[in-house]
Formats: sequence, structure tokens, C-alpha cells
Amino acid sequence: MAETATPPGIDIRPLNTVDEVHRASAVLAEVWGGDRGGMPPNLLRALAHSGNYAVGLYDGESMVGASVAFFAAPAARSMHSHITGVLPSHQSQGLGRVLKQHQREWALARDVGHITWTFDPLVARNAHFNLRVLGTRATEYLVNHYGPMDDGVNRGDETDRIMVSWALAAPPAPTPDDDAVVASVAVPHDIEALRRESPTDAAAWRARVRDQIVAHLAEGLVIGGFDDERGYLLVRP
Repeated sequence: MAETATPPGIDIRPLNTVDEVHRASAVLAEVWGGDRGGMPPNLLRALAHSGNYAVGLYDGESMVGASVAFFAAPAARSMHSHITGVLPSHQSQGLGRVLKQHQREWALARDVGHITWTFDPLVARNAHFNLRVLGTRATEYLVNHYGPMDDGVNRGDETDRIMVSWALAAPPAPTPDDDAVVASVAVPHDIEALRRESPTDAAAWRARVRDQIVAHLAEGLVIGGFDDERGYLLVRP
């Protein structure tokens, strides 16, 4: 991953105080449509105090984002990034990439070689960022991974997720060449808008993408990358 310059006035700081933890919890709740149970302050405080990755993203003195990750099994030298969010007023400004770069440097300084996280396979911009920009590798398709969630983003939908692994010291995984692509699975351009305007169509996309990817994986293929027009690119391992 290329170095990403932090924009002027933007800073990333650890969540050291109770007040900072509560502010981060409120920021993440706002990002996820008002769900204050997504990262409750007491859990966030415990994770931060026990040495895990817990930071706030600041514009001046205003917290505009937050990110939380925790260590996996020691032998795996891995960390799982549970949640990262930036307020709508500061989205589409490259701050997600700034946070990921900070998380990478923090992890490398602690001898962590991989960071894993999950994302909704229907959200094309996240697939693009994770698989094309960061060059992570998709490792699992998880059906309804979290069960029902009662936040403004996930309410009423099943929580399918793709698990990715980011090898921090390795070159980004390249998008596969066309001659290596065996199959592709399309996703909607803007699932968030579709959920608002036509929940029935959004639910149909969920089932379609799940059925196609799961079937391809059962045939021995793996998700090798993402293309903005074709969607997920399936290749032979």
C-alpha cells in the first residue's frame, strides 16, 4: 500500500480517556444509523485499556471517525479490525485510507503480520477499496455472519460478509488478468440507495450474490479480485 499523506488538520489519536471513548462510541453510532449498541463505551474502554487498537480520527479538536481492532491468536500474529467509521460530513475524502495506513503502521510496530476484517459483499465501494485499493485477499464468504442487527445500515437485512486478510508487509494482491477469470458475480452499483428505494430488490440481490458466490466456492474457485463493472472475479487457486 502506498504511503497516504494525512490531510492538514487531520490527526489520529489513541482513545485514552473515558470522555474520548464515549465520543468515539457516539461517532460510530451516528455512522451506523443511530445504533448505540454497535460499540458500547464500556466494551470500547476495555479494548483500549487492554492494549488493543482503538483510535479517534480528529479534524482539529472534533472527532469525526474512529477505528477499533483487537488481537487474534498470538501464534497467528494477526489482528482483527472490528469497526472503522467516518462521519458522513467527512466521507469520500480519503480518510478511510488514512485510518487503514495508521492501523497498518501500528500493527507492524507490534509484530503483527496480518489484519483481517469483514465487509458486506453488496457494498461495491467497500469491495473496490478492500480488494483493489488495499489489495487484500478474500478468504471466506460468511452467510448471515452476525445474525440480525438493529442499526440503520443493516436493519431488515441478513448480514452476509466477506472476510479479507491484509498481508501488511507483502505487495498488494493484484486484480487477476482476464484470462485467469473463470466467472464473475455482479453487485449493484449503490446498494444503500436500493435498500431505501426498493427493499425487495435489495433482498433479491442479497440472495442472488450469495447463491452465486457460494456455488462458485463449492466448485473450488476463489474470489481473486473485484472489477467495478463485472463485480467479483472468481479464479482457480
